[in-house]
Amino acid sequence: MTDAPTHATPDAPGDGHRQALAGLKVLDFCWVVIGPMLTRTLADHGATVIRVESKSRMETLRISQPFAGGVPGVNRSGYFANYNANKLGLALNMANPGAIDIVKRLAQWANVVTENFTPGTMERWGIGHETLLAANPALITFSASMFGDGGPQARQPGYGPVLTSLAGFSHLTGYPWRPPSTPYGAYTDFLLPHFGVAAIIGALDQRRRTGRGTHIELSQLEASLHYLAPALLDYQVNGRILAREANADPGMAPHGVYPCAGDDRWCAIACEDDAQWRALCDLMGKPSLADDPRFVRLTDRKRDEAALDAIVAAWTRDLDAGDVAARCLAAGIAAGVAHTTAGLFDDPQLKHRRHFAWVDHPEIGRHAVDTDAFALALTPARHERPAPLLGQYTRRVCQDVLGLSEEEIDALLAQGVLE
Repeated sequence: MTDAPTHATPDAPGDGHRQALAGLKVLDFCWVVIGPMLTRTLADHGATVIRVESKSRMETLRISQPFAGGVPGVNRSGYFANYNANKLGLALNMANPGAIDIVKRLAQWANVVTENFTPGTMERWGIGHETLLAANPALITFSASMFGDGGPQARQPGYGPVLTSLAGFSHLTGYPWRPPSTPYGAYTDFLLPHFGVAAIIGALDQRRRTGRGTHIELSQLEASLHYLAPALLDYQVNGRILAREANADPGMAPHGVYPCAGDDRWCAIACEDDAQWRALCDLMGKPSLADDPRFVRLTDRKRDEAALDAIVAAWTRDLDAGDVAARCLAAGIAAGVAHTTAGLFDDPQLKHRRHFAWVDHPEIGRHAVDTDAFALALTPARHERPAPLLGQYTRRVCQDVLGLSEEEIDALLAQGVLE
């Protein structure tokens, strides 16, 4: 098995409308969140993505909650299903030396190879970016890691909560009288996939002009700092270190999330200026409050913000959250319901935008997946294939991409190369 594959790409679902990335071939070693989100964007826009997995070292999200029906299983994770829709799955045991030849052949088929392991992992397997580029000079290789390749911390492993702390997000998240609180989940992983998409698109454009491939290396720590630019500039210019302020904002008051009628129901309200504060006072039936010396100007309101929030909360507490938001918006005040998960599916704006697409999964059943926040009018994304079962497409990839016979596939399974 030394010749480059010449066989066809496995067919993708479609409606006859060519997509923006149709014909792009991606060999995907990514796992957990940032990588799978990135490659799902490529797949949604027409790329054929072959996702390499291993049964002997399970992908973290495959065994992460929530599970369909509350029943655990490697093919039942909603977390995994959302970020891996539209992909093919190949089960390959990278601990077996025979897997390396399979990978090299697939790299000759691919236009892009992606991974987000700790630096050095691909090299230990003998398939680092230099090796792959030597085999396919037009290949684009993409690597994402916590700190990037090189430096004293490059080989440190970790997950999103570790990175949010190291990047400084946790220092700013939570109540000032409590310890730091990390943002939800692998927060930085959710922020960064489009950095990778943009970099890969740029590399594809370069290859179109020059015929050359390239290696892209993303440091998640460095990319995350873009989202802390105000805090970084405030320190650099003013020498001020921002601290936790709960839901408060330095330039707006009131600015918070207030309790409403019902179980765990809330509404966010933000007054940008004195005029909006006066409008809120009218809504609350307390027009004279706008002239209270404690609250006349922003500086006054910030000084006695706890008392201000208590007054707003007393007004919202017995009202429906949607009603509070509607009243505020009608008066020109920024407001929004703090949605539950169920509320997101009922949100009329998300419905209008068709943000959630529905796919049929062999084990999970019919379920929703997120779509991209952007829409390409002439080449829209498609969301028709559910996330692969573990090893679901192994035979198909070996036959259609590598041109292997059933006997050769069976031999690789028996040798433990394929799983």
